This record gives sequence, structure tokens and C-alpha cells, in this order.
Amino acid sequence: MNELVKSLPSPTLPGILLPGADTYKGWLFKWTNYLKGYQRRWFVLSNGLLSYYRTQAEMAHTCRGTIPVATAHIEVGDTCHFVLTSGGRNYHLKATSEGECQRWVSALQQAKANANLLMHHSDDSGDEGPGPQEDRALTQGVLKSLASKLDDLSTCNELIGKHGAALQRSLSELEELRGSTDSTDRVKAVNERATLFRITSNAMINACRDFLDVAESHSRRWQKALQHEREQRHHLEETIEQLAKQHNSLERAWRENPTSYTGVERSQEGDASDENDEAEFFDAMEDSPAFITVTTSGEIKHKRSGSNQSMTSGGVSNDWTHNENDTSGTNHMQLRRTRRSRIPDKPNYSLNLWSIMKNCIGKDLSRIPMPVNFNEPLSMLQRLTEDLEYSELLDRAARCDSSLEQMCLVAAFSVSSYSTTVHRTAKPFNPLLGETYELDRLEEYGYRSICEQVSHHPPAAAHHVISQRGWTLWQHITIDSKFRGKYISVMPFGNIYLQFHSSGNHYVWSKVTSTVHNIIVGKLWIDQSGDIDIVNNTTKDTCRLKFSPYSYFSREIPRKVTGVVEDREGTAHYILSGTWDDKMESAKIVDSSQGCGGSEGKQKTVYQTLQPKLLWKKYPLPDNAENMHYFSSLALTLNEPEEGVAPTDSRLRPDQRLMEAGLWDEANSEKQRLEECQRLERKRREAQATQALEEGQDIEGYQPLWFEKRTEDTTRESIYVYRGGYWEAKDRQDWSQCPDIF
Repeated sequence: MNELVKSLPSPTLPGILLPGADTYKGWLFKWTNYLKGYQRRWFVLSNGLLSYYRTQAEMAHTCRGTIPVATAHIEVGDTCHFVLTSGGRNYHLKATSEGECQRWVSALQQAKANANLLMHHSDDSGDEGPGPQEDRALTQGVLKSLASKLDDLSTCNELIGKHGAALQRSLSELEELRGSTDSTDRVKAVNERATLFRITSNAMINACRDFLDVAESHSRRWQKALQHEREQRHHLEETIEQLAKQHNSLERAWRENPTSYTGVERSQEGDASDENDEAEFFDAMEDSPAFITVTTSGEIKHKRSGSNQSMTSGGVSNDWTHNENDTSGTNHMQLRRTRRSRIPDKPNYSLNLWSIMKNCIGKDLSRIPMPVNFNEPLSMLQRLTEDLEYSELLDRAARCDSSLEQMCLVAAFSVSSYSTTVHRTAKPFNPLLGETYELDRLEEYGYRSICEQVSHHPPAAAHHVISQRGWTLWQHITIDSKFRGKYISVMPFGNIYLQFHSSGNHYVWSKVTSTVHNIIVGKLWIDQSGDIDIVNNTTKDTCRLKFSPYSYFSREIPRKVTGVVEDREGTAHYILSGTWDDKMESAKIVDSSQGCGGSEGKQKTVYQTLQPKLLWKKYPLPDNAENMHYFSSLALTLNEPEEGVAPTDSRLRPDQRLMEAGLWDEANSEKQRLEECQRLERKRREAQATQALEEGQDIEGYQPLWFEKRTEDTTRESIYVYRGGYWEAKDRQDWSQCPDIF
């Protein structure tokens, strides 16, 4: 085999480093066992692997062991001693001198750093790949290494063929001379041939192992690059498909009523036409069914059979709730107030997040003062209100006759609230105590929403929405956020409650954990993980949604959400599937059977379903969204100034308004002023409470203005609920009760 470095003439000389190559060779003493103690071995450090042999000559055919340096832990001991730990095994090594020991340790540490830099195999990494030049250089280096290993394999193959043929000839000659006086010499020759054949075979095995090690060390990076290209291609295909269907829908609606598109939205007739076109995709009951396998842990596997049925990217199932004559839908034609569709572009300010976050590991981020550079120009109250982006799902659910179909739409609504977060890695402003936010969309969508910050430590907000289209939603959410070193976890505590007016169906569910990755280095990305249990307290129907955490090595689609809708008896009726950043579908179960046992002893249930129907599809982001904090169309309007709102409304918060305008330095100064005023107000309340305690008076803590604490009837949980009065005060423009918090 080819050697990169010539063998040293003397075993007592120190190791040498080949100039211009990542290779280091030399003698070290390796601990073997208590009988033999330390034994001298020839060590070779090359391509991130530390290999050892009994002698230098053994390098041609027999390797005694190989240690991957990239995953090894290096610990320096006393008297020329150091320890390598890899794969749960310790390698105790000694050098002939302190200087030689230090050179080996330095070479190993450098090789480890180079190997880690090359491999990029962190499991939770969301970093972007290297640039084209760096990527090309790395690829060429890998190909060069593989070509060298292939040359070694070719050489070994030729030697095996040569020595194998010689061994065969010797065996034939030995057979002919059986019983003759020359048999002893022939046996000796055969033994020599067999020894050469064994040595060459061992060399071939080692060369194959080296080739495999180099290939495996880069396979993860190649898989990651391939997955990225697949996702980019899939995203491009979906975008083109969506644009084509939007164009087709607009063209068809314009042909039907070309005069109604001056300053107004799509007509009712155009909407009804869309519904009729969509219905033809889903009404056929004779289609080949889909087979779905569900384990007891909630894992869902689709097994499709027969011809696939078309489904438009913006389509919605119309079997349940749509009515051409229904004028309460959200898409019918009506003149509306023109709301803004853009905000000032985000300034390109650079700031090192790690320089601030490194002292916050394990702490509650709500207590850490952060510059506005890491914020987006919306408050947490406005982010809660943004859950109503797809309120039309609840409008459709309110018109459902079946509680199980209604559960499917409620589940889709609970998932849709996360679709706006996929690119939103910045944090919203922490609301001040007593801060409020209203969203009046009676004209457009038939609902009114009011939020109030009811507690500052821990930060908690109460939210109440009432819709003229048959539903009421309320929630009391407490946010706990922790910095874990490499990522930030945001954990919402509390429940969301929803009641439909006509049926009285009462739903309860909670939120999942949001995680922002790559805090230290790389591009920030966000993931949602956990389970959502939705319960209809009226009918006892249930739905468990599983948000699968993203894993680079998983074969599942990213951001996957799956669920099963069951009645009060535990019988499954619908399978839900999709992604939290794109769409959700439902498939009606028509039959079920017990499958064979799954992994880890989990029993599988095989469901036969009809073709899936689209429940929800994410709206495309506005133009230039990447420069406007990736805000959706609704988010762009949340901070738009409005007349007549309460003086505590988030729209009037000065630091948030300055940040939106791009004046970040002024926003930081204003933010510090507001936080200092809030601290002084808290100290004043604490002093009043202390004085009241000393005087033996009753102590009454902070009381929100528009919400009061009550016990929820279904969950028996103590939460803040709307006490009423806000919209009446707005009609009178009487804000005398509101504190001056800004």
C-alpha cells in the first residue's frame, strides 16, 4: 500500500509531522493489560483517525485499532501520560518525554478541530451550508481522499489476484508431488504463499475500512445538502402551483363580473363559483380509499392505493359547512376600510446575541432587559390576537351540524395559529402591567377582541373574543421562557376556551412549546413540539394533535402534525395530518382492523379512510415580507394607528412605535424609560402593601381593569375572564379609569 510518510529509521525518535499534511506519526506506549502493562506501538494520525500498529512494517497489512478523533475526549495526565476516550473505551497512552507528549496532544486537538469543522454533524444544527467556494473546496478534498483510498484498494486487489494465483499453482504442484522427497520444500513454499495472501487480504480489509470511514464521515453533510435541495424544490413547486391557481381563480371571477373589481374584494358569485369547482374534487365517494396505520403512541403512516385524487393548494372541503346562499362568510363582497399593507423596512443593524445571552443561561428571559434589536414591533398582546388570522375556520365550525366535523375544524384552527411563526424568530415586546390591545373587525370578520396584561411577574395576559358568527373564545396565558445555552424555550401555560352559541359545544385546549435554535452560532430557526389535547366538554369528543420536533435525520416531513378525532367511546372517526406552517387535512375513517404488532410492543391499528380533504391552507406572505419582519397581512395591520382606542393600547406604546419606524436607538432609550417607570410603580405598590400590613388593613393586590379572576366551570381552573365594559367605554370615549402607563 502507498505510504504518505516514510517509516522512521529508529523507534526511539519522536513523532514527525508531514509538512502541508494533516498527518503525524511516531512511537507511543499503550496500556494493554495488567500482565503486559504498557506496550510500544506505532501510531499514525491521519484524516481525523488515530491508528496504531505493533511495528511500522505492519502498516502494509495489519491495523491493530483505529480511534476517530472527532468524537474523542482528550485528557492530559501526569508524567508524559494522556488518555483518549472514544466510544465508551479509554486509551491510556505515554510518550517518551514531556515535549513529545505535548506535540501529540496538540496534533490530536488540531485534528479533532479540523474533523469537527469538516463533518458538520450536530444533530440539532439549523446552520446554512457553506458558501459555494468553501463547499467546492471541501468536496474536492473529500473526493481526493476517496480517490487515494480507491488507489489503495486497486493495488490490494492486484496483489490479491497475483498472490492468489501463485498460491493456486503451489497447491497444484504440491498435489503432483505427493509422496515424493521434494514435498517438504513445496509445503514450505505453499506456507509462504499463504502468508503473503493473508497479509494482502488484511491490507485489503484495512483499506476498505479506511474508505468506509472517510465516506461515512461526510455522508451526513451530503444528506443535509440533499435534503435542503429537496425542500427548496418542494417549496418552489408549491409556490408555482399556488400562483397558478390564484391566477386561475382571479381570471374566472373577473370574467363573471368584471365591473365589481374596482376598490372591492372578490364577489360573492365568484366565491360560490370557487366552491362549486372545489366540490367536484371531494364529492366522489367511489374513489380508491387510503389506508392509514396508527400505532398506540399516535404515530400515523399513510398507505395510499389506487389513483391519486387532485387537490388544489388553496382549496377547502365544502361538504360540511359551505353554502352558496350564506352571506356570513368572510370572503363575500363588501366595501371595507382600506388597511395598510406594508411597514418601514427593518434596518440592517448587527448585534451579537450571544454577547447578551451568555449570562442568562437558565434564567427567565422576561426578567432580563433586552434591547429592541431582538424584538419585532408588536407586543405579546398583539401576538395573542394574531391567533385569529384564520378565524373563518371557527365561522365554518359554528355552522357544522356534526360535532366530530366541528372538532376537525377546531383542531385546524389550533394548528393555524403557529403558521405565522415559521420565520418569526424575534421576540415580541413584553407588555407593561395594565397594557391593553383591542382589535375591532366587526365589519370585515364579525368579531371583536380585547387583551389585557393582568400580571407582570410572571407575565400573564387575558384575552376575550366574541364573534357575531356564532362563537366566543377566551384564554388566560402565562409565558415562561428559559435560555438553555444553545436554544431558547418558550412555554405557554394555561388553556384556551371556545364555545359555540348555537350548539353550546365547549372546547378546551392548550399550546405547545416553541424553541428558538442556534443562539450561539448559525441562522436562527424556530420549531414547535409537544402535544395538544382538545376536549369537547359537552359531547366528550377528543382530539390529540402531535407536533413532531424537527430532526435532520428523520425521514418524516419537517414540522409534521398528526392527530386522531375520537368520540366519547374512544372510537376514531377522522385522521388529521399536515404541517403547522402550511396546511391541515382530514380523512374520514370508514373501517379499521388490528394489524400486526409494531415496534417496542406497540399494537397497530389500520384505518381505511376516504381521500383526505383540505381543512386549512396558509395564506401567502405579502410582498417584501422578508424586510418587514416576515409579518403576515394581518400582522401588518395590528400596530396601525387607530382613533378612539384606550390610552393603554399597545399601538400607543412609544418604544414600539419608534422601532417600527426604524429609529432603534431612540426606541432603546424610550424602552429603558418605560421599564424604569414600571419598576418605580411596582415599588410604590409594594410600599403601600407593607404600610397596610403594618396598620392591620386588608391587602388588595393589583386588579386588572377589564378582567377579573373567576373559577372556570369545566376545568375548575382559576383564570382571568372578561368582566365587560370596555366596548361601552369606547363608545362613550370615557377612559377616566385607565392608568397612565406610557
